[in-house]
Amino acid sequence: MSESKKSNHQEADLYLIERIRAGDSEAWQTLIDRYEGRLMAYTQSRIRNRASSEDIVQESFVGFLISLPNYDGRRPLESYLFSICAYKLTDHLRREGRRPSIQMHGRSSTGAGQIEPVGGDRMASSIARSVERKVIEEQAVRDAIAEQIDRWKTGAGWAKLQVIELLFVLGRSNKDVAAQLNLTEQQVANYKSDFQIRLRSIVRRMDLDEGVFPELAD
Repeated sequence: MSESKKSNHQEADLYLIERIRAGDSEAWQTLIDRYEGRLMAYTQSRIRNRASSEDIVQESFVGFLISLPNYDGRRPLESYLFSICAYKLTDHLRREGRRPSIQMHGRSSTGAGQIEPVGGDRMASSIARSVERKVIEEQAVRDAIAEQIDRWKTGAGWAKLQVIELLFVLGRSNKDVAAQLNLTEQQVANYKSDFQIRLRSIVRRMDLDEGVFPELAD
């Protein structure tokens, strides 16, 4: 798609969103008609269950409507909807006790009948895979951080927690953190390195699909 067509498409989406915000029910139906099929194809290609796919897509549209006040239009509407759908899909798989998996290019499962759209839908499929991977990675990191924080809370890790909060939450430098907590810069660097190593170890133990965090592969 050329840059001018992309711009026109995004402008049309922004106008549609303005109408939805104004309470135009026809605009809402137009959005559903425009994206429901692509979201269904994406979801069904991963769970092969139409009823569940319909539920996930419906939840995605509801999620979009709830998050509409926070949508600023700088992000393409299509990728925004796919990100919500990917999150809902991941949540569905977790509720079923299944491990979310991502079919990356170059990999296939025998007999799976993998759907590979052509033309414009291929672009949407690529976006969806990228978004799904991002959602799973973000959730894995959140879970790993929560696990490590819980360990330090129950142990003697309060000093490390202070260091990590100042470094990663407040964005302070090693030097500033060392001065504020009366530590050496080497101690701060060691705590930071220890935290990163522990997160990598926790994520490795999650047994995620090999397409997630490929940089952690042996």
